[in-house]
Amino acid sequence: MTTPPPLGVYVHWPYCARICPYCDFNVFKDRGRTEEQAALARAIVADLEAQAALTGPRALTSIFLGGGTPSLMDPAWAAEIVATTRRLWTPAHDLEVTLEANPTDAEADRFAAFAAAGVNRLSLGLQSLHDEALAFLGRNHDAASAVRAARTAARTFPRLSVDLIYARPDQTPAAWAEELAHAIDLGAEHVSPYQLTIEAGTAFDRAVRRGRIAPPAPDLGAELFEVTQAVLGAAGFAAYEVSNHARGEAARSRHNLVYWRGHDYVGAGPGAHGRITLDGARHATQAADRPADYIARVAATGFGFENRERLTPHEAAEERLLSGLRIAEGVPRAELAALGIPAAQVADLTALGLLADDPERLRATAAGRLVLDRLTAELILQALPLDA
Repeated sequence: MTTPPPLGVYVHWPYCARICPYCDFNVFKDRGRTEEQAALARAIVADLEAQAALTGPRALTSIFLGGGTPSLMDPAWAAEIVATTRRLWTPAHDLEVTLEANPTDAEADRFAAFAAAGVNRLSLGLQSLHDEALAFLGRNHDAASAVRAARTAARTFPRLSVDLIYARPDQTPAAWAEELAHAIDLGAEHVSPYQLTIEAGTAFDRAVRRGRIAPPAPDLGAELFEVTQAVLGAAGFAAYEVSNHARGEAARSRHNLVYWRGHDYVGAGPGAHGRITLDGARHATQAADRPADYIARVAATGFGFENRERLTPHEAAEERLLSGLRIAEGVPRAELAALGIPAAQVADLTALGLLADDPERLRATAAGRLVLDRLTAELILQALPLDA
């Protein structure tokens, strides 16, 4: 009997003190509705219990409290969610428990309480270390707060990751290199630099369409990407994924690797997605978006999602390709068999230097990662749906 792969659990806490203009996540303004938030925490626990009965016994590799801004929740609720998750599945001896946080002083003052709740890894949304850039990005903290929060987090949690956004207006390669160096000095062992993307339906999208701001220039984005690789690489941060760099293998995000390696994960909380294997087939779940709808659905059915979709082998392999090519290790070719990607096409992309010459795995080269969206789109367009 085949042992199922380890399981990750993602919990979505959708409330934010301020909605950032670049964000297209399922988020809602925190208006201090304590009763609704307490009801949501209880619903998340109930949803996890129902999904554990569905998945059966599984090894638990990670818990990720994301959002939104989960560091705004009562730490006691986080403690209950973490304790429940550990009880429902079998936790690894070195279970990773991550909390996303913003670096406002109010949130940083609660870091110790979250550590006591079981969080051992903080993902801190610095986004920038320059006040002008933070104002442009709509953040509710300044650079001094970011530095204080990062240093407090480095003392409080065993592991610290920081997020940064580049390709901002008027940003130069030299300024970005200096900013990265400053971020490295704050004590993080994991850095996630994301290129600014104008997502449909966001405030930045509306501003671009009105001519108030210009979208990032592709050439500048590519140059800043190369600066990112050079600066972080020289400091010992390996680019194990397109937008994630870790100082050593132990510092890699185990939860994100669950996604990128195609393992199962349970999603709980408003709008949370999940992927679980049942009866040998991969199923997709998505919870109700609005907190009130999610709470009501859990009360009515036990689950936060309305139904689960059984993915065809082709759909599952396509997801595996899209996520797996993001990481340096790539994807075992055997896991992509349902796509029927022509061998001649792989050979052509290898000859162009976009795919590695590896008979066992499909891996993007450094040049391929620069054009990863185009590369994956090309592979999918040429794929033959064998289960059609």
